Amino acid sequence: MEAKITKVAAVSENSTVAEANLFTSQAAAGFPSVGDDSVEETMDLNDLLVDNPTATFFVKVAGDSMEGARIFDGDILVINRSLNPQSGNLVIAAVNGELVVKRLHKTAAGMSLVSENEAYEPILLEESDDCFIWGVVTGSARKLS
Repeated sequence: MEAKITKVAAVSENSTVAEANLFTSQAAAGFPSVGDDSVEETMDLNDLLVDNPTATFFVKVAGDSMEGARIFDGDILVINRSLNPQSGNLVIAAVNGELVVKRLHKTAAGMSLVSENEAYEPILLEESDDCFIWGVVTGSARKLS
């Protein structure tokens, strides 16, 4: 199934996504080390994921066309609408009125929106197409369970 956007949520300047304690020790991805219970500071996920609160939105993805970019069905993407889309960026685009997530490619021949799954053909864009680049993907979040 083509990766499509199912929900959009905005971030307000004084809203908090989540705040939690940030521990001084890091989690080992290999062999475990002795734990450390000391808290360095609190961490707000907005500080980690949001650069421009007034231009940031979250969208939920449905589909498998971007799995090669490690974007999976159900992921929440962080979109910054204030960034100028560049070739190679992951973008949210409105194509014929439907929001999709793709990689933007600009060449001398024109622009295309490319999936990160070989089962899907690129969307070749022409001047007459109803397409608008809505924002640039700057992060993602996924629940592991």
